[in-house]
Amino acid sequence: MTTTAKYGEIDILYEDNHLLVVNKPVNLLSQGDQTGDDDLQTLLKRYLKERYQKPGNVFLALVQRLDRGTGGVMVLARTSKAASRLSEQIRDRKIEKNYLAVVASKQVQQGIITHYLKKDKEQKKALVWKNPVPGGQKAVLEIAHLQTTGSKSLVSIALKTGRFHQIRAQLSDAGMPIWGDRKYGAPSPPGTAMCLICNRLTFRHPTQQETLTFAIGMPDTPPWNQFSTPESDPSDTRP
Repeated sequence: MTTTAKYGEIDILYEDNHLLVVNKPVNLLSQGDQTGDDDLQTLLKRYLKERYQKPGNVFLALVQRLDRGTGGVMVLARTSKAASRLSEQIRDRKIEKNYLAVVASKQVQQGIITHYLKKDKEQKKALVWKNPVPGGQKAVLEIAHLQTTGSKSLVSIALKTGRFHQIRAQLSDAGMPIWGDRKYGAPSPPGTAMCLICNRLTFRHPTQQETLTFAIGMPDTPPWNQFSTPESDPSDTRP
C-alpha cells in the first residue's frame, strides 16, 4: 500500500478526521511504559499537533496494540466516537487481522490451531495449554504455509482472538517458533529482529460504514528477503 506521509520512521497509510492508519516500525512501543522509550501513540500525537497546529492536548486512542517487536498495520482513533465504534468491532471480532511470520521450522502445521493461554506476569510471557484450564483464555488462529527456504518457512496467520503474545506462544507450542523470538525458544542471531508483522487489517469505517482494507509488503531485510513476495490479494484495496 502506498504511504501517504511519513513521520520519522512511521509510514502514514491513511488519515481522515476520525482515523489514522499507520505501519508501526519493529521495536517501537505501541504505548508508553515504564522504560520511558519512544512510543507510537506519543509520536503520532506530536505528528497531529505539528501537522494541524493544534493547541493543547491531542486526542488519539489506541484501539489495538502490537508487541514492541512486532511491526505492521495499526489503526488509531482520532475521535471518541471512532474509538468506541472500533473497540466494539474488536469485541465482536469483526476486525480481520492477518500476519506474516518467518518461523524456525521446515514443517508447518496448517489450519486452525486452538490453545488456552495464561499470562505469566513474572516471566512476561504466555503459558500454553491444549485443554481448558482455570483462568485460561481460549486462543484461536489459522495458519497457511506460503514458502520454505532452508530451515525457515514463511507463514500467513489469520488471528481469530486477541490474546497476550498469542501468535508467538501458539506457534512456539506447535513447533514453529518465530525467527528471532528468543523468549519463545527460536534462534535469535545477534541483531535479528523478531520476524512477525501485521500485514493486513480490515474493518468498517466508524462513521462512513465502508469496509476498509490496508495491506503492506514484507520487509526487505534478512531473513524476510530470502522469500519471494506472496501473491497479492485482489481484495487488498485502498479506500
